[in-house]
Amino acid sequence: MPHTFDLLVVGDANPDIVLGPLDGPLAFGQREQLVPTGLLTLGGSAAIVACGAARLGLKVAFAGRIGDDDAGRYVRGALEARGVDTDALRLDPELPTPLTTVVTRADDRAILTSPGTLATTDVTDVPEALVAASRHVHVASYFLLPALATALPTLWDTARRHGATTSLDTNDDPSGTWRTGALTEALARTDFLLPNAQEALALAGDEATDLDGAAALLARLGPLVVVKNGAAGALAHDGASVVRTGGTPARPKDTVGAGDSFDAGFIAATLRGLGTERALEVAAACGSLSTRAHGGTPAQATWDEALAALTRNGKNQS
Repeated sequence: MPHTFDLLVVGDANPDIVLGPLDGPLAFGQREQLVPTGLLTLGGSAAIVACGAARLGLKVAFAGRIGDDDAGRYVRGALEARGVDTDALRLDPELPTPLTTVVTRADDRAILTSPGTLATTDVTDVPEALVAASRHVHVASYFLLPALATALPTLWDTARRHGATTSLDTNDDPSGTWRTGALTEALARTDFLLPNAQEALALAGDEATDLDGAAALLARLGPLVVVKNGAAGALAHDGASVVRTGGTPARPKDTVGAGDSFDAGFIAATLRGLGTERALEVAAACGSLSTRAHGGTPAQATWDEALAALTRNGKNQS
């Protein structure tokens, strides 16, 4: 049966308020600090991946929860304006839409999130018919979605039964715990794990002494591990061998959402039938190009822009 969607993204969607760059520590004591830039934009790792993939030409659907409030209406409108299907974006009857403030400083950022509907988002919010209609299913912000996280192995079994491939970007763990039994079980069913370098080291635990070792340890649990490492590029480890790509040169305005745009690029390239090395190159270009503007979605790349960036960087198109 032909698929209606190339990609189903499940997870977090919220307004982001991005402020910065701050030139010193964040001050309390009722001090007011001025920053040069402020932006209200669509945020949430899953939402940014969905928008990035749609920008790259994929047919994308989104499943998750928002509140019945102005923030939720903003989120739905922003996703739809970028070509993402929101029929499975449910309204929670009680909880508000999540909200995030991102404070940037040099090459770092602090992220404050009020989780709202993330606490109740679960596998029942993902219609099986929608999974069956999708070629690939991506879940983001695992540690912000406790109910969905517990049931992720079940969702992956459903995806596999319908012939869909899967990917996971855990993002940060606010609790600092990082590994759970459900995550280990889910990774055994995950095709692609997409952490950044810091997350990969944390997920791997004390056994990992370096990034290659962390990726190898995680790959032995089941997935191809694709690690984003900022300007240094990215690597992919299958448990036996590693593939690398360098970063795509950029002068970033900010790096909010760059890793999510990388995820979108890797998924899009893979679904186009490109091999791991080329998919890494495309993904790195997508992550880099997304930093051209403040916020996660305003400067996301088209497919042609990503390939043009690779050509400028001496990597011929394929």
